[in-house]
Amino acid sequence: MYIVEIRDKIMTNLKDTEKVIGIPRAMSFYNNYPFYYGFFNELGIKIVLSDVTTKQTMSEGSALVVTETCLPIKVYVGHVLNLIKKGVKNIFVPSLQSIDNKIYNCSKIRGLPDLIKNVVKEPCNIIEATLDKSEKNQGLYEFLAEAVKPFGITDKKLIKKASKSGWRCYNNFHIMSKSGMPYSKALSYALQGKVVISADVKEHPITIGLIGHGYNIYDERVCMKITDKLEKMDVKVCTALQLSAEQLQEGISSLGNDKYWANEDEMTGCAGHYLKDNKIDGIISITAFGCGPDSLMLERITRKAKQFNKPLLNLTIDEQTGEAGFVTRLEAFVDMLFRKKRAEIVNKLNINTEEKQKYIPNTEYIETK
Repeated sequence: MYIVEIRDKIMTNLKDTEKVIGIPRAMSFYNNYPFYYGFFNELGIKIVLSDVTTKQTMSEGSALVVTETCLPIKVYVGHVLNLIKKGVKNIFVPSLQSIDNKIYNCSKIRGLPDLIKNVVKEPCNIIEATLDKSEKNQGLYEFLAEAVKPFGITDKKLIKKASKSGWRCYNNFHIMSKSGMPYSKALSYALQGKVVISADVKEHPITIGLIGHGYNIYDERVCMKITDKLEKMDVKVCTALQLSAEQLQEGISSLGNDKYWANEDEMTGCAGHYLKDNKIDGIISITAFGCGPDSLMLERITRKAKQFNKPLLNLTIDEQTGEAGFVTRLEAFVDMLFRKKRAEIVNKLNINTEEKQKYIPNTEYIETK
């Protein structure tokens, strides 16, 4: 009897230690982590994140894939290696095929688990849950059940209950983001279970719409802290997170598009909305070199920007991008926007002054001798 109790205790401790999942701080992390956090924590699964992106992360990831691979995938591989170095055995590498009927991700995202298994030779357990809403029986709950099956969790009611905790955290994050709160701050509050709404009382002379995928504009190493740099230049930054699903869909339609790519909201949807917004002085896009879907979307955005007479700066990034050139282009673009804004203000003042000083002869008089 004593031996049986000892064995059961050892098995219980073993299960507890196995309930650890590693999540690479890359790709879908920037859009979906609030949901993952609420979901896995509700089920008692501890989350271990990879460290923030560094030059070493990029170098190690780039060394394992072919040169033509886009930067976000190279970064992702580097984060998987970082988790393995931390001793994490179970690494969550989802295959996000389709987020809605006939709405697809690019081939690299869809085949991410296979790519990781082929290039990463260190021993680890890849949890490759598949989400494909264009196929039957591969929806959200099937995706979540597949993600926790390696931990021995199969109770559908428990999984659905945990998904509600995930949505709660996810929705709280988006409520704060839409109020204008910076990404990192909104994420921090959401993970603490808080909802804090703070009004932005500071006025900025210039407002820019920053368009790009979450893994390009919220990874501080990849985007070289572009938001911080712009704010130091007294520029307000707006992203897709400040827009509703309806506004993003309207933005896609305004560019003459039908949604096809899963991440199109962050590109054409966001650009389409901000191009029409008179409060936005200019658009900055960040795209990874060699990204096929982005190159198609950016071409349409560039054409529409000319029609709306809205200044557009496209920054293309890869692992060789230097910060000096990056900053120089930013400063030149922002300086141009300031000069354009000043010219508009001066012209408006001149027009008003001319109207006030315009001479109108008095024709209602009587001549006297």
